[in-house]
Amino acid sequence: MEKIRIVVVDDHPIFRQGVVDTLSIENDIEIIGEATTGEAALELINKTLPDIAILDINLPDMNGQQIAKQIIDNKLPIKIILLTAYDQAEQVIHAANIGANAYCAKDIFPEKLIEIIHAILEDKYFFNNQILTQDQLTKWLTQTMGRVTGQSGYEHLNFQPLSKREMQVLQCVTAGLSNKEIAQELRISHQTVKNHVTAILRKLGVDDRTQAAVFAIKQGWVNLNQVN
Repeated sequence: MEKIRIVVVDDHPIFRQGVVDTLSIENDIEIIGEATTGEAALELINKTLPDIAILDINLPDMNGQQIAKQIIDNKLPIKIILLTAYDQAEQVIHAANIGANAYCAKDIFPEKLIEIIHAILEDKYFFNNQILTQDQLTKWLTQTMGRVTGQSGYEHLNFQPLSKREMQVLQCVTAGLSNKEIAQELRISHQTVKNHVTAILRKLGVDDRTQAAVFAIKQGWVNLNQVN
């Protein structure tokens, strides 16, 4: 029997070892590599071409979404499971849009993770805590974006223009980056990022980061294919 070849990427040793130990006892799964940074992950993935890459969202140098996007942009035949300790709605939307196969909280039960692995190899997806077909995923994503848009009243919005820096911050928000990651990406302070996010929400007349991210996508301000 040909085994499912998996790479696990996480910078927390205890959690990473837990995932590896959980999957290694399965007869049809083989862990072929581990990495702790985005750079090391990409090198490992390009070298081994696993069937599945399990990626932590928050890594020291680049986040899991950025790694996933590079895998997808390079058209590598690899399924992607994103794991996160912070389940933010804009990250889920972005993960689905860039083409990830699954988005899971880190407190997922081991048996559920194994179920997801087998499901995505059958061209299914795991979002919103459920296994979905391609059509179901498209419908869920459309409804989710539509629901957020409807709540914010964008259609009648006369927003104030965003500055160049605010547009950069908004693009990072849409990519699912945390304030800390945005500060590192743009080389500005954490407080400055918070100030920009507050200004963006006020100018767009929205309540939270998710609504701002969806608005940016709807308006075409942020092209997900160009988000790093």
